[in-house]
Amino acid sequence: MSVEEYGPAWRRGPFERGTDGPHVILAGVDDTASSARAGAYAAGLARRQGSRLVMVYVRAPSAWTGMTPTLLAGAQEETYQDVVEELRGRVAGLAKEANINVTLEVRRGDAYAELKRAAIDRKADLVVVGASESAGRRLVGSVAQRLVRAALWPVTVVP
Repeated sequence: MSVEEYGPAWRRGPFERGTDGPHVILAGVDDTASSARAGAYAAGLARRQGSRLVMVYVRAPSAWTGMTPTLLAGAQEETYQDVVEELRGRVAGLAKEANINVTLEVRRGDAYAELKRAAIDRKADLVVVGASESAGRRLVGSVAQRLVRAALWPVTVVP
């Protein structure tokens, strides 16, 4: 797992009755269009609420990698590195543009399990994810659906 900070330092503001919103917003990000929209939505919400934004990218290994590790592992690792580099650029730009603190976490494993673990570890008040663009979600359920069913925090699913 790697953790990187971008933008100004974040501090919890003073409590105001009726106006305190989420203090920590966690957004699940990857290289899809719905994820980019979810990240932008979470950044805007974090800016307006004075919240800390934690963006989490989960590197989920393919089932095929275990079958032919020498052929696919190198290519998959290179793809992951490309996605992480792209995310670093987008996150740094977002932090600068919105003048907010953004933490980028890169984790490895199952997307649902790692997002849930990150939200618990960071004591997230809200989880924001993009709607699934995968046809396979009908068989096992999307990450967003599973997060909603976990019922641990409010979950916003951005189309």
